[in-house]
Amino acid sequence: MDAATAATATAAAALVWFRKGLRVHDNPALDAARRSAARVYPVFVLDPRYLRPDPAAPSPGSARAGVARVRFLLESLRDLDARLRRLGSRLLVLRAREDVSDAVCAALKDWNIRKLCFESDTEPYALARDKRVTVFSPVSHTLFDPAEIIEKNGGRPPLTYQSFVATAGEPPKPVMEEYSELPPIGDTGGYELLPVPKLEELGYGDLSQEYIPPFRGGETEALKRMRESLQDKEWVAKFEKPKGDPSAFLKPATTVLSPYLKFGCLSARYFYHCIQDVYRSTKTHTKPPVSLAGQLLWRDFFYTVSFGTPNFDQMEGNKICKQIPWRENEELFVAWRDGRTGYPWIDAIMIQLRKWGWMHHLARHSVACFLTRGDLYVHWEQGRDVFERLLIDSDWAINNGNWLWLSCSSFFYQYHRIYSPISFGKKYDPNGDYIRHFIPVLKDMPKEYIYEPWTAPLSVQEKARCIVGKDYPKPVVDHEAASKECRKRMGEAYACNRLGGNPVKGNSSNSSRRKFSDGGQDVPDSSMSKQPRKRS
Repeated sequence: MDAATAATATAAAALVWFRKGLRVHDNPALDAARRSAARVYPVFVLDPRYLRPDPAAPSPGSARAGVARVRFLLESLRDLDARLRRLGSRLLVLRAREDVSDAVCAALKDWNIRKLCFESDTEPYALARDKRVTVFSPVSHTLFDPAEIIEKNGGRPPLTYQSFVATAGEPPKPVMEEYSELPPIGDTGGYELLPVPKLEELGYGDLSQEYIPPFRGGETEALKRMRESLQDKEWVAKFEKPKGDPSAFLKPATTVLSPYLKFGCLSARYFYHCIQDVYRSTKTHTKPPVSLAGQLLWRDFFYTVSFGTPNFDQMEGNKICKQIPWRENEELFVAWRDGRTGYPWIDAIMIQLRKWGWMHHLARHSVACFLTRGDLYVHWEQGRDVFERLLIDSDWAINNGNWLWLSCSSFFYQYHRIYSPISFGKKYDPNGDYIRHFIPVLKDMPKEYIYEPWTAPLSVQEKARCIVGKDYPKPVVDHEAASKECRKRMGEAYACNRLGGNPVKGNSSNSSRRKFSDGGQDVPDSSMSKQPRKRS
């Protein structure tokens, strides 16, 4: 009998609380419950903190999640329910009034359940919530247990990828056993067994005009996408981050498995195991940090650092974050958020984010640099909030880690290397097809002006039926001047940090950071930030 089985051996009934691990394969919590209990209650709790409609949000959804991510979640739950039913069980959907832990504790009591099993979670919100219940909580959302890595590293999280990999070693193997049935569900008393709600039932208003992203949620789709990606063994063997075309949208130049990893529809350990199988069948393959397996290690690196760093999700009080006096400019921030900066490459990316809830990792790098140290000098926390809300693969640890990296606040410090909002996209897509797709008003602009429409003669603009300043905005800043000013400000902030000063001290607008309403990362597509080459 293994440790997981022994831990739950006395339980006559077990409740499996599906949170991050929305899957049947390689799910240690489900597997432990199945082995030890006569009755297994698979439960998902609808969290009002995550789902409650927010009419003040700049796009449909809740304060913390746009409709694209909520849709992906609901699709994943419906798929999970279908897979459980094929095993003789089903998903029990509960609705929490406020605190989800209250709903779980009530079910444990009412159903006379002695054991609660769920996927371990390192996010601060989850850690505070989980203190209220006694659980069997195995680690399988990541390759490694972040707490064990920190302990092996002398009680501190490794702050470089290289030191993390050296400390971590090889990850544990996934649960490979496949089973054909689950124990039946016990008596649910007077509980109303809810179906997985439809998106339209959550109160987000009229969604008839909302674009439906091309990525469908669920374990079934995750495994299918993974197998299709790994079928091309040569591509897997030669995968090298950060190479790839950020303008490819009809067929993205990555696996697009990050949202499935985020929701636990795909096991990171199982994915890593399958990649290793491919490597064993090829003569040579790329190595970490640029390899496909290396991207999963990047994901664990950010999980571990975030778990071991107090206030990881903010600038102030975060000991690994440089204190930079970012400026408060709501007008510039909103222009960036809404895809109205006047730079088509930047705006197309932000519109893809709003519509799809996803974009290529290099596209994310472009817009993050533009908002922060590249052009607008706006606080990375504001951009982080936008990504957090709108990305279907929004992941607390990875999203914050990437924004710290790309704003040169931590991990990466070559702030003078800036992505050009003009030339960077042009080298991948000189005809501007990506821009034409996501910004239809520019679809007839000649390719020589598509990245800089403000430079087109008025006659050309008229022929293209797009007058800059009327049909499409003028640039909110001049890139050459703005990037030069950003480099100067970053240099001053770095100098002040080296001298032990605090360039933010006394700046009330930064010392009481407010949260912005519209807010990832992408694994293995975008969460693993590679340092950018010089762009401008």
